[in-house]
Amino acid sequence: MNTRKRHVGNGNSYRLRLIKYLHWLVTVAVFFVFWLRFRYPNGNWHVTRAFRYDSFIFLGYAVLLVWFNKTFNSYVLGYFRIRSLAFSQFLSDFFSVIIIYIAVSVAWLKIHNPWPFIPMLVIQTVWNSVWSYFATHFYYRVASRYHTVVIYRNRNDLARFGDISGKPIERLFNVEKYIQYDGTDFFEIKDELAPFDALFAAGVNPTLMNALCKYCAEENVRGFFLPHLGDVIMSGAEHIKSFTTPVLSVRRAAKSFEYLFVKRLFDIFASGLGLIILSPFMLLTAILIKAYDGGPVFYKQVRLTKDGKRFKIIKFRSMRVDAEKDGVARLSTGDKDPRITPVGRFIRAVRFDELPQLINILRGDMSIVGPRPERPEIAAEYEKLLPGFNLRLQVKAGLTGYAQVYGKYNTTPYEKLEFDLLYINQMNLLTDLELMFNTFRILFSKESTEGADNLTEWIGEEKLEKCDTSTASAD
Repeated sequence: MNTRKRHVGNGNSYRLRLIKYLHWLVTVAVFFVFWLRFRYPNGNWHVTRAFRYDSFIFLGYAVLLVWFNKTFNSYVLGYFRIRSLAFSQFLSDFFSVIIIYIAVSVAWLKIHNPWPFIPMLVIQTVWNSVWSYFATHFYYRVASRYHTVVIYRNRNDLARFGDISGKPIERLFNVEKYIQYDGTDFFEIKDELAPFDALFAAGVNPTLMNALCKYCAEENVRGFFLPHLGDVIMSGAEHIKSFTTPVLSVRRAAKSFEYLFVKRLFDIFASGLGLIILSPFMLLTAILIKAYDGGPVFYKQVRLTKDGKRFKIIKFRSMRVDAEKDGVARLSTGDKDPRITPVGRFIRAVRFDELPQLINILRGDMSIVGPRPERPEIAAEYEKLLPGFNLRLQVKAGLTGYAQVYGKYNTTPYEKLEFDLLYINQMNLLTDLELMFNTFRILFSKESTEGADNLTEWIGEEKLEKCDTSTASAD
């Protein structure tokens, strides 16, 4: 067995962990200093029972910070740009202190002045930026690049791995060879893999993929695979312990009553609270839309949710009233689409056009987290080209999900389906919370997606124009 050198040596790996712990400790220390200023504005504090209470606050913040840093991938060096790391750390600091502030306000039945936390966040943001810069450069200095080979079936599969040829990923993986191969005999290409300590595989048949997975485990090679649909479904398989041989069971998504009950309660609470908090912004948006051209403020469009049930999604109108007067569905071409009004361009940029969907969530048509709802006509065309697309309908449609958080503007329907099935396999309260908070992060990214941008390419212009769009307006 080949015991290849690790990407980061043990000594450097130890130092990297210390650097991450240092960032966390300094961040927590800054919070505690400003917490004392918040708790004792006159500086009159000493070790008393109340101070011991402050210790629990300190511990609570520290735990929240760990969870948010994990949720936002704040310490994943090398794979993200410096500004992305710093922003993720800012979000971790921000949400941690917000939760602490809300908790103590409820416990004390009093709203305190949050001013002491403002300079705290400023100091932490500066610290995050400095740490991200030096930690990233240290990582690149001590981490050797992977000697990488890419195995692919065709050009489309190769294009799906486009990220590895751009910054910052290219600083980790030095792609030295491309192998186009769709055979089943692994030994035909095994000798070509010997010089490499990382491989990417896309579109290869299941037999070859199994052999490559086994090779990576045996030879300590870092393997990255684009899965087949069956692989994604099997990732959620249940081990049946009643048999004397390893048996994995796959079935339609069946979540516990307790989880679905809590999820629904949370949807009601979150959507209701969101409507209350965001009502001033929604009112202002409605006024601007109405004042611009006098047309309707909302538009409704038939979408699909769990088990194919139809409902009308509600959005703020962002296009001209006559955007689809000929009954032909046309995808938006982005910010330069002439059908988008100036008001619509703004509310799309800040995602305000999506806010009325909180009403759908409150009514039970949708959930906060779940696969994005598709139009029936478009879903039917997807299903013809991509059998299994209706597997997304195992659960209730959602406002956000894996495809929105981890996808990009050019996420294909196949990848969108895989993202949604990954979520369905891993549905739990923690996953829902992670996706909700990560949605705040992608709101500031121009590459976030609803996953329908490649519709014309996948379905074709002729079929698209035949869709019934009497109540439609492009998403």
